[in-house]
This record gives sequence, C-alpha cells and structure tokens, in this order.
Amino acid sequence: MNYAGNLKTTGQIELPRWRARFLFGILMLILFLLFVRAVYLQAIHTDFLRHEGDARYARVIDISAHRGKITDRNGEPLAISTEVQSVWASPAEVSVTSKQIARLSQLLGVSAAELKTRLTDTSRDFIYLKRQMPPDQAKKVLDLGIEGIALRREYRRYYPGAEVTAQVVGFTNIDDNGQEGIEYGWQSVLGGKNGSQRVIKDRRGQIVEDVASIRVPKPGKDLALSLDSKIQFAAFREIRNAVEQHHAKWGAAVVLDAKTGEVLALANWPSYNPNNREKPVPEAMRNHAVADMFEPGSTMKPFTIASALEAGKIRQDTRIDTQNGVMEINGRKIHDTHPESMLTVTQVIQKSSNVGAAKIALMMPPKVFWQSLNDAGFGEATGSRFPGEASGKLRDYKTWRPIEQATMSYGNGISVNLLQLARAYTVFANDGELKPVTFQKQEVPVLGPTVFSAATTQAVRSMMETVVKPGGTAPLAQVVGYRVAGKTGTAHKLENGKYVDKYIASFVGLAPASNPRLIVAVMVNEPAGRDYYGGQVAAPVFSNIVTSALRQLNVPNDAPLNNVIQPAGDIIREDT
Repeated sequence: MNYAGNLKTTGQIELPRWRARFLFGILMLILFLLFVRAVYLQAIHTDFLRHEGDARYARVIDISAHRGKITDRNGEPLAISTEVQSVWASPAEVSVTSKQIARLSQLLGVSAAELKTRLTDTSRDFIYLKRQMPPDQAKKVLDLGIEGIALRREYRRYYPGAEVTAQVVGFTNIDDNGQEGIEYGWQSVLGGKNGSQRVIKDRRGQIVEDVASIRVPKPGKDLALSLDSKIQFAAFREIRNAVEQHHAKWGAAVVLDAKTGEVLALANWPSYNPNNREKPVPEAMRNHAVADMFEPGSTMKPFTIASALEAGKIRQDTRIDTQNGVMEINGRKIHDTHPESMLTVTQVIQKSSNVGAAKIALMMPPKVFWQSLNDAGFGEATGSRFPGEASGKLRDYKTWRPIEQATMSYGNGISVNLLQLARAYTVFANDGELKPVTFQKQEVPVLGPTVFSAATTQAVRSMMETVVKPGGTAPLAQVVGYRVAGKTGTAHKLENGKYVDKYIASFVGLAPASNPRLIVAVMVNEPAGRDYYGGQVAAPVFSNIVTSALRQLNVPNDAPLNNVIQPAGDIIREDT
C-alpha cells in the first residue's frame, strides 16, 4: 500500500477521521456507564455504599444503663454505681509497635505476650483488653495513640458497708448484673435496660460523630431497704464478737421492727468484702440467717404453751408434774438438765423444762398443736422474697408418733431458719398477729393473720419476762432501763440422722416487754468450750444489740435504770 499520499511535508502521519471518532465514542460510553453506576449506587441502590462505609467507620455501641442505688431506711447508701472505663480493641484495625505493647502491658497488668496474641487474632471483631478501669488510668491507655484501641464507659458497683452488709445487699458481676442478696433478688428493679447508639469512629477507634440513638438506656430504680445502718453495724459487731469469743463456726443475728415486720438488721459472721472478691470463701458469702435450717430447741416452748393456753388445756398457774426431770415415752427418755418435781406453766418456760413442755404438748390433739405451729409460719417461707431462703420443715401431724409430738414441743423434729423464727415471735409482740417480713422500707404497716388471742400472747410474754430474771435461763439478756422478754435455746446438732455433742446456742427476745418495738433473734453455731448454752452465748448478744438499738431509736424506758439484777449463783442451764 502506498502511504506516500498520507504524508505531509512536515513528516507527520494523519490518522483516519473514523478512528478518532471511534475512540471518542468509547470514552463517552465509559463515562456514561460510570455515570449510570454512580446514579444507581447513590440514588437507587444505596445499601451497598452505606454497608461498606459502616463496615469501615460506623459502629453500633451499647450504652450501659445506670444501676439503681440501694440505701438504708434513712437514705444512707449501701450500693452505688461509679463510672469506669473498659479498654477494648478491634484486632483487624490495630496498628501497634513493640514499644507501645510493652507500655500497654504495664498499664493493663497483662503480659506483653498475651496482649500480642489477642491483638493479632483477627478472627474477632471486638475484644475487651481490660474491664472497669478507673478513668484516669484508662486515659493513659488512650494517650498511647494506638490505632484500633478505644474506651467504653461502664459502671462499677461500690458497697460502702463492705462486710457489714455483705450477705444482705449481695453484689453484681462485671456486667453489672446481681449475683447474690438484694442485688440478685431485685435485679428487675435495680438493673434498668441498656441502650444502643450508632456512631462514626476514626481510624484510631475514637468516636468523632454521634449518628443516631437506636435505643435510649433506661436507668434502674433506686431501692430503699428497711435496714438501719447503725443497728446493722451493732448487730454485726456483736455477732462477730460472740463467734470469735466462743470459737464458733459461725453466727447470725436478725433484728425486726416488731410493729411492721421490717428487717432492721441481718448480720452474719464470718463475712467478706464485696468490693474485693478476688478469692472469695463460699462459707463467708453464705447468708446463714435465711439459707440455713436448724432445730430451734427451746425457743419453740412459748408456742407450745400458747397453743395449749388457746386450746384451754392449761393456765399460767397450772402445776405440771415434771417427774424429777425424767419422762419415758415408748422406751424413749426425755430429760431436764435441772430436775424438778413440780413446776407451774410459767416455771416451765422460766427454767426451760423439756418434761414440762412435752407433757403440755401431749394434752392437745396432734392436729391442734400442728395447726398453731403452721399458723405461726413454721414449715413455709416467710415471703420476704430474699433469694435462697429455706422454708423450714414441719411434718404433717398425721405422721406424728407420741414421742415426736413430745419432742417437737421443745424444738426437736422441726426445722426453721433464723428469719422465720424471728418472724414467728411477732405474734407475741402484736397480741397474736403474725406480721409479714420485708426487706423494703414500709410507709404503712401491713396487717397479718391472727394466730393467737391477745390474752394468750400477753400471758406468754409475761412468762418470757421471767426467763431473763434470776431463776431463769437468761439473766444475761437483761437490758438497763428496759423490760425484756425472751427464750433461750440450746439444741444438739443432727448429723447423719443422729444427735451429736455439737450445739446451736440461740436466744429470741422482745423489747421493751411492755410494748415491744424490737424482736432480736441470735444463733451461734457450734460454740466451743464449757460455755455453749443459749443463756451464756446468745443472750449477751441480744442484750448488747437491744441496748444499742433502743438508744438509736429513742425508745422511752419502761423500767428503772437499776433494773438489772444478777443471779446469786450459777445461771440455770438447759439442754434444748
């Protein structure tokens, strides 16, 4: 082909016109296709770009709800939430130097090798490096400027009462959910509901823009307990001292408002600090006052007497032949620690005669006796709503043998928890009315069922006053300036179906006896040494708690200040 005609004198080659038009057309087509694609993505199919953008910079983060505060009845804080920061990372976005890892390891208290392993695990989009750090320490982590590592605001629970209120208030886990006690039982009230928010983050993981609130967090509600912090501390101090003094395994004390059934104090020893649970001891975390069942021993005798009085079988001055402290039923013997030949019903309570109580119980048909115990709340939970509460055991009267009915009169063959026992004594403080028990502050007292008549309970209360006087089993329960009434218990422990030489020393009492304001129940498990009776171990705890509590509540005296009379000889001891 001859191209000579296509050459110009300048030596340039002139391309055919159709080629230029063809190339121009291709370029315009490409531009048109790009324009169509852009319109499609940005105006029609927007999900793709939004998804890709969100994947790189947008996040949906949880917003922690503020947990409700727990206070005592006077507004003193028992559990509060403080703001903390948690350090998290997105491994795929992390860019970190060896020097930064070394410094980060020091700040978090995590080995550098572990940090490196976790930060290079790109199979996970989100990992926590350290939970619940103080804000000032967390800021030091942020100041390192490591890409892909950020902070998240959370709340940590703090307990001002520490070990004093530990078993009652309980604690939360690291996710701020209740695990024990009030924190667990009232989780639905205290916990609230977490929220969530969509945000834009920069390449370092820091929030640079709030896009939208998906769900607003709903804070938990505050909860006012019935506890009185000052009375709680007194109960805790006294039960701790008693357990340590008598080298016991553990002890517990309950203080009720006699008029309302509110729990003013519930203390256990040993205890633990819920602010520091790195090495918790399960035994110390147990709330023995509600979770443990035990045979109440002679603290049951007032109910036996009340039942027989109500049934018209006895009067206060009825004389009972106690057979020199020995009674045999179908080959089984019942003993008194202090033998007597004849005792009045009042003396049966005062000197805690097992034989006398057994004879009185056998005067009644089994159904009548069982019904009065059942009506007083034995064999069922108190209704306090406290998690883990034991309900106790009261066997059906149809299965009773005479020996079982007799021993039940002085607290063998029946099981209770300490809160349940304290509640039962509200019948003697309120003219026969059994008060509901509650851990929440009450504005108006709640009425309960009537178990015994006013005449019966007033008679039993006057009998229980003799228990704390010389000649009774608990003169150490006396309180300066106040009349008190109560009953001791010293029960053998049951192990593998047999009674062993281990004891539970207990005392339950009312104060002031003229118009009861407080009910205090004390138990000490396995006191060691010579002193293991309820009148020696538990009664002094009652006296000290009541002395402090009545002073705190400004309850008027109902006795002269010289009313305490010490016994001339040894304190009368009891067995069960």
